[in-house]
Amino acid sequence: MPLHPQVQVFLDAMAEMGGPPLHELPVDVVRQIVIDNSAARGEPEPIDAVSDRTIRGPGGDLAVRIYRPRSSEPLPVLVFLHGGGWVAGNLDTHDGICRTLANAVPCAVVAVDYRLAPEHPFPAAVDDAEAAVEWVAANAATFGGDAARVAVGGDSAGGNLATVVARRLRDAAGPALAFQLLVYPATDYRFDTASYRENGDGYFLTRDGMAWFWGHYLGGEAHADSPDASPLRAADLGGLPPALVITAEFDPLRDEGEAYAERLRQAGVPVVATRYDGMIHTFFGMSAVWDDARRAVEDAAAALRKAFASG
Repeated sequence: MPLHPQVQVFLDAMAEMGGPPLHELPVDVVRQIVIDNSAARGEPEPIDAVSDRTIRGPGGDLAVRIYRPRSSEPLPVLVFLHGGGWVAGNLDTHDGICRTLANAVPCAVVAVDYRLAPEHPFPAAVDDAEAAVEWVAANAATFGGDAARVAVGGDSAGGNLATVVARRLRDAAGPALAFQLLVYPATDYRFDTASYRENGDGYFLTRDGMAWFWGHYLGGEAHADSPDASPLRAADLGGLPPALVITAEFDPLRDEGEAYAERLRQAGVPVVATRYDGMIHTFFGMSAVWDDARRAVEDAAAALRKAFASG
């Protein structure tokens, strides 16, 4: 399919702005660009309660933000890990996504401000994400959450972290998770898939950009084969929580996300993989302004609702 007209307008506007490509910019500039781009996602939805907390993480204090729609009953919880290539993004850049998901399910959402590379390279982000999920499982009642119904999810680099945490908790006999929401997840340190060849330039996220992100995160290739960095390379994916894997047609990460879904399926994990034609990387966060993004969020909310109902 061709690019969706709403996506084409966005890409045309980005092209008119000009400027050097992301991978030629300093880290602090890229971080500011991600913050600025989040403003294009539209006005965030109102929600009953939002609170910021600081919890103990493996590297010190770890900030989390808790979103809670109105409910007189304990709510299931989604631990959400933001995208941004493990280098950029924060609680504010994904505030809109978290509000929308919390309202749509409904559930509590706990967003995690994990440490970023290159100041804190691999595995700092994974360690923080795992600690946050463990904290939620132990402390859900303190914010009106149900510790028996906890899911993990994220977009892009956050999707990578989400599924790595799910596997690490399985291996450590940690808290049982109800679900994995994996939105165009990065699952493998390689750049030779068909979607990289087809979509590696011109569709917002580029091949060179992903190489830049991976380089800052891993600091070289010594950990590239680690399943904690490249979850597609894990030997055993059996026994993981059910998953929804969302991919976009014009995304370099499309094929590795779909390959991960297939690995889950082969391992006996219930999984639904949905490709959104005409869409690009980052589309999921545009639900306030793009029709198909709203549909993707509704599909994600329905999958979470079903998983929580059976938990």
